[in-house]
Formats: sequence, C-alpha cells, structure tokens
Amino acid sequence: MRIPDADLPRWREASRIAARARDLGLRLIVPGAGRREVAEAIEASIRDAGAAPSFPANLSRNTEAAHYTPSPDDRATFEVGDLVKVDVGAHLDGAIADTADTVEVGGGVRHARLIRAVHDALRDGIAAVRPGGAVDDVSAAIARAIRGLGLRPVEDLTGHSIEPYLLHGGKAIPNVPGRSTDRFEEGEIVAIEPFATNGVGHIANGPFGHIQRFRADPGAADPALARLFGRFRTLPFTVRWVADPAEQAALRRARRHLQTYPVFLERGGGLVAQAEHTIRVGPTGAEILSAAAAP
Repeated sequence: MRIPDADLPRWREASRIAARARDLGLRLIVPGAGRREVAEAIEASIRDAGAAPSFPANLSRNTEAAHYTPSPDDRATFEVGDLVKVDVGAHLDGAIADTADTVEVGGGVRHARLIRAVHDALRDGIAAVRPGGAVDDVSAAIARAIRGLGLRPVEDLTGHSIEPYLLHGGKAIPNVPGRSTDRFEEGEIVAIEPFATNGVGHIANGPFGHIQRFRADPGAADPALARLFGRFRTLPFTVRWVADPAEQAALRRARRHLQTYPVFLERGGGLVAQAEHTIRVGPTGAEILSAAAAP
C-alpha cells in the first residue's frame, strides 16, 4: 500500500518518536532495573512526545524471541548477561513505526556475535530494498549475513508491511529466502526485522502473555468495551494500560472479541537477538525512518 506523500510527515515523526523510545529503553536496561519500570518509561516517553504506543513495549529476554511485555505486578529485574530485545512501536493517528534492537545487560561481550549478526542482517537487508525489487532479495541478504557468522535466522518470524492502524499489513518479509514472490511497491512502509539465534532457528508458543488486540469492532452494546475499541482499534494493547475497573471487567467479559498473544520461545532453547527499522520504499531504495534520533 503506497502512503500518500501528504501523510509522510506523520510517519516520519512517529518513527523519530519510536527511535528515541527504543534508545531510551536500551539505556535504561542495566543490572537490577525492573522490567515493568523500563517498559512503562518507554511507553511514557512515547506519550510525552505526543504519540501513542502502537503496541506494548516488548522486553523479551534470552530464549524469549518476542511478545513479552510485563504484567501490572511484574517484579522481575534484569541480570548481568541477559540478552534483551527492546521492541517499540509508536503511532500518530494510525501512522505506525516499529523498531527494535538488542542489548547485553551489563555491557559485556558474551553475546556480541548474536548482536552483530542482526545488525549486519538489518544493514544488508535494507540495502537490498528497491521499488519493484523482490522481497526475496532482502530475505537472502538477511539470511546470508546471519549464517555468515555461524548462526541461524529465526525462520518463523518475519518483517512486514505496515498500513494505517494495521501493524502487520498484507506483505511478509521472511528472514530466509524462498518464501515470498512479492515485490516492493514504491511509497509503501515496511519493517525489516531480522532475528538471529544460536538455537535451531524456529519458535514455539510459550505461555499466553499480557498482549491482546481486538479481532474486530465489538459494537456498541457494551459501552466500556466500545470505549476501549475506540482507544486501541485493532492495535495490540496490554492490561497495564487499562486502569478503569469497568473497562477491566469488560475485557474479562469479552474474550471472544480478543486475541491474546503467546510469548514466542526459541524451540531449541537458543538465545535470540533482534534488530528492526521502519523504512519507506523510496524511488531508488530504502529511506530509514527509525534511525537513531537526537534526544
């Protein structure tokens, strides 16, 4: 889906806000920091900048590949040597940015090769983006960079196109070649999202976590539920964001309207690293929207 030029300033600003929030999270993740406190600081920084989180801050550790956000009563703290994925989203009236990076807690080098692998893969994948070009070229570049360091791409997780109020659009960008016949369209917004592991390269569903989304508009029959849908639409959210007891009760009543995300675990017990940028497919290549932003 091509984003109209008139809408691009919102997408660029949402991406700058998400990049600042991502980088804040990377700085805050130190030994002894609380996982819930870091997530809430990331989300607060997005709101303070005039945007809204497009999904709860994901702070997945070690063998958790994705979809871990803290519960309201989470008391876990980060420990030296943890490998933490900071996956952040922001939106301005449905113009969505999605970006991630990985940090080793305590500043060690135990996981340096995994982190380098996703950085190299992200760089090479973005360099392969062309309007009209094959998605498979990006997938091949990502896999080549990761395998070149003796690691495996996580085959079940992909990048994705992004559309207004739709985090995962209709186009997937696999992290291994041979899975897509799609081509990039000039003007579309895409998340390039490599994952690397020293495990088997596949995920398994862990326990259901604390991220939900509405499958569709639940209608007006339940006013509290209608208010929540008006606030979140079909974007992912977490119960940490719902303080009103009436709205909390509405969520408990409305399970059929909701999708709850499981935490993704590396199937072989391997460690997982992630890096991600939101890009726009420009006339000659990728415009990186979520590059590091000044404070």
